[in-house]
Amino acid sequence: TAGHLDIIGRGLKLVDKLIVGVAVNEAKKPLFSLDERTAIVEEETAKLHNPRGVEIEVRPFDNLLMHFAETCGAHVIIRGLRAVADFEYEFQMVGMNRALDASIETVFLMADARRQAIASKLVKEIARLGGDISKFVTPRVAQALVGPPTEHCA
Repeated sequence: TAGHLDIIGRGLKLVDKLIVGVAVNEAKKPLFSLDERTAIVEEETAKLHNPRGVEIEVRPFDNLLMHFAETCGAHVIIRGLRAVADFEYEFQMVGMNRALDASIETVFLMADARRQAIASKLVKEIARLGGDISKFVTPRVAQALVGPPTEHCA
């Protein structure tokens, strides 16, 4: 979503190398395969404003976030927050992650005010019901989600 790209773009200001993890999470019912999502993220992050020339690497993963971070040699995990509900969940996750590996810090970036309402779950629902998602995703993703026209009851 545009929200994810915003956090990634702002994260470029904080690190010398940014690894974007694309997670396997069937509970989120992704509309694209892992390979498709990884390719989309690679394509879209290549377009980001990156004046410092920070290396961006996109990697899929299917294990614990902390194990993925350790494998990457990460020192920091950057996460986005939209609302209080996000904070409650993320607060619990940070506690568990610190118990797994206290050497890796988690940094939270607040969502841009224009993107706080963007939730991938809601974007998927709007797309499934034929709504316009162009305000919430990149043109490539919007085009990929456009399906055949559906008939509606009068």
